Amino acid sequence: MTLRELEDSDLDTVFEMMRDPESAWMAAFTAEDPDDREAFDAHMRKIRARTDVTNRVIVGDGRMVGTIACFVMDGDTEITYWVDRSVWGQGVAGRAVALILEEVTVRPLYGRVASDNVGSLRVLTRAGFEKIGTDVGYAPARKAEIEETILRLS
Repeated sequence: MTLRELEDSDLDTVFEMMRDPESAWMAAFTAEDPDDREAFDAHMRKIRARTDVTNRVIVGDGRMVGTIACFVMDGDTEITYWVDRSVWGQGVAGRAVALILEEVTVRPLYGRVASDNVGSLRVLTRAGFEKIGTDVGYAPARKAEIEETILRLS
């Protein structure tokens, strides 16, 4: 498995991955309307123009199997990732996190995960992130406020 820079030709695949209802449910804090391609394209233009974002494609077995990024939000650097449901449970997220942590050396690094997303919580804690608190926020994919766990890698 490798990481590479996100390219224009990847955007159709990323859009389709993010439209998967079960994946969106687990991620929770997603686009309001996952089928709105205009909004997706506008969001991607905005984040790809930022200099404080490291945006990578996860490649496994010769194909894109997800995305991973680090970005600055309110002065803190955070990590986020999206793994195609077809490869859940195969160690893809854990390996991608390990690879991006070699590239992005900013510490502390934060992660925010829906508290009931045990798979993602496991990925980050195995990578050395520690739970430091919780917050409640509106999760568009669930159309409800939910609890999210905040993690930090020192």
